[in-house]
Amino acid sequence: MADSLPSLAFVGAGSMGGAILRGVIASGIHVDGGITATNRSADKAAALADLDGVTSIALSEQPDGNAAAVSGARIVLVGVKPAMVPDLLREIVPSLGDDTIVVSLAAGVTLATFADILGADARIVRSMPNTPATVGRAVTGLAAGGAASAADLALVRRLFETVGAVIEVPESQIDALSTISGSGPAYVFLLIEELTKAAEVMGFDRADARLMAEQTFIGATALLDVSGEEPAELRRRVTSPKGTTERAVAVLQDAHLDRTFADAAAAALARAKELAAGA
Repeated sequence: MADSLPSLAFVGAGSMGGAILRGVIASGIHVDGGITATNRSADKAAALADLDGVTSIALSEQPDGNAAAVSGARIVLVGVKPAMVPDLLREIVPSLGDDTIVVSLAAGVTLATFADILGADARIVRSMPNTPATVGRAVTGLAAGGAASAADLALVRRLFETVGAVIEVPESQIDALSTISGSGPAYVFLLIEELTKAAEVMGFDRADARLMAEQTFIGATALLDVSGEEPAELRRRVTSPKGTTERAVAVLQDAHLDRTFADAAAAALARAKELAAGA
């Protein structure tokens, strides 16, 4: 991985944009030309102002701050709420350079929406990071627009690799990706909730039940990460023949856990399509 990135602008540096911004800084990668970030309120802008190499703009104090932020930036990340994207794009388009790469953080906003406002020649990349970006363990899906070059996509990939893993997909797969990596943390948290409840039913107090459940998940995923083994192989190693785990796993399999997860992902994808259609 190269040890530098070109100048960055985070337009609407909210929770996700702010997480990626902090990840870039924490990675130690050098940003040629620095980072500029905008927020509507002075309080939110102040939270980023002390970060090394960051120019933080409060739009309440500098109404033209978005245009100022993107002027001269090589990569512009659009982090405002989806409904606000068209107005923001119309605001910044006169200030974008010919080689500026515009990266969408807005869920559900298509590459076509960006191209309609920025122009067919605009270099656009749609991203779908997930909430573990806040701790540098994201999975981010990237879909490049037709005018974005391989070099443009490589730059954006390098940016998102500062906060985790990156998967490149066609835009048609972005919603499907979101059902796994985007919604997936909620599935994991739900499993931890239910395992905690099971421990409480067995007589453990809330604190011990939560500790057991949470640290078991954290430890298991850390083992998976370090070992390089397939999850199925690690499961087999825990599951002694005719033992307690084997019997428990049989109950889970009898509950058709495979079908349940497939149905959950399908339901999320159906809802994503409804949202895209304005339903």
